[in-house]
Amino acid sequence: MTDRIEKSIELNAPIEKVWNALTDHKAFGEWFRVRLDGPFVVGEKTTGEMTYPGHEGTKWTSVTERMEAPTLFSFRWPHGEDLSTSPSTLVEFRLEPTTQGTRLTIVESGFEALPEDRRMETLRGNEGGWEIQAGNIKAYVEA
Repeated sequence: MTDRIEKSIELNAPIEKVWNALTDHKAFGEWFRVRLDGPFVVGEKTTGEMTYPGHEGTKWTSVTERMEAPTLFSFRWPHGEDLSTSPSTLVEFRLEPTTQGTRLTIVESGFEALPEDRRMETLRGNEGGWEIQAGNIKAYVEA
């Protein structure tokens, strides 16, 4: 079993525009389809509620790890209610300028920390989810 999901996508948009789409909580919410209660701040929790069709009302919680403009944004995604004890995965967005715009690489890792009975289901679900979200951010920044 793999412990990570990795997706790379070429975006016809400048790196600054992609960075803003990732790190501005309102812009992030538009393409990811989540209503966040506040901005991403390193070391702090961000909460909200999904607006994605079929997942409306699902709670969102993340803890921002790194914001290194304009090349790296990452957060921990807890898989449980108690942030101090729940296992989490690490989501990283890596940006690299290209001649056409920006290469965005999305990596989610740490699935081995999840309970064994939920690990594969979560990995498969998130893999499909990142495929959809890669298309969503592409449409958002190229509009």
